[in-house]
Amino acid sequence: MKQFIILLIALSTPFLGSAQQRPKVIAFYTAKNDLAHISFVNEALPWFARQGDENGFEFYSTSDWEEMHVENLSNYQLVVFLDTRPELPEQREVFESYMKKGGAWLGFHFSAFALTPSDFPQDWDWYHEEFLGSGQYSGNTWRPTSAILKVEQPSHDIFESISATFNAAPNEWYRWEHDLRTNPDIQILASIDPSSFPLGTGPKVHEVWNQGYYPVIWRNKNYKMIYFNMGHNDMDYEGGSNETLSSTFSSTNQEHVILNSILWLINKK
Repeated sequence: MKQFIILLIALSTPFLGSAQQRPKVIAFYTAKNDLAHISFVNEALPWFARQGDENGFEFYSTSDWEEMHVENLSNYQLVVFLDTRPELPEQREVFESYMKKGGAWLGFHFSAFALTPSDFPQDWDWYHEEFLGSGQYSGNTWRPTSAILKVEQPSHDIFESISATFNAAPNEWYRWEHDLRTNPDIQILASIDPSSFPLGTGPKVHEVWNQGYYPVIWRNKNYKMIYFNMGHNDMDYEGGSNETLSSTFSSTNQEHVILNSILWLINKK
């Protein structure tokens, strides 16, 4: 009997060990400034937690950017920026070092925003010029509307079971200072398909796009990272209720691409 119990313990140990070694994901967020970004964060947190339960990774989240230090990040295989970026020099240095040492990152919408002058100036060259490659924000569509996205790299793992084009959830779409097509370090994964034009409803003329090339998902080939332009819900500003009118997680295909990106970044099938 004693030998049988020892055998059972031995057989169970690898299983318990593998459970303890599930990849860990941490999301940083601020959720204080724009109601549309707060709405997205409030959707994203339970969505990530559910995906972790269903797909074998542990999910943590924090609005305390002081948790961006070397000892903490060493516990995580993936860092997510849901709506903003670190602002203090020491936090930025820790994140840059984490990425240069092989860490993984997933960013959404406003996490790439930079505009001088504004409350979020372009004062971090490594992040905006090298890492993201996009430079400063240069405009957006309005109101938040859905778009048809064109898959630019159909063989990439994140597009498994995704067709050549797919419908994205409503979003405020950004354009950027730099043309990412000219940057050899950047691989554009998806862009606005021309069939989406005109994109946006205005009322301002420059808020409606009628032509052009607009990347919305891309990666830097020198780092393990993916940026998604999605992450801005439509809100009832005009009606005064400030209620959420759309969901970033209302597109099954878009959800699938985001989940595939998480799994690809943490090296998990």
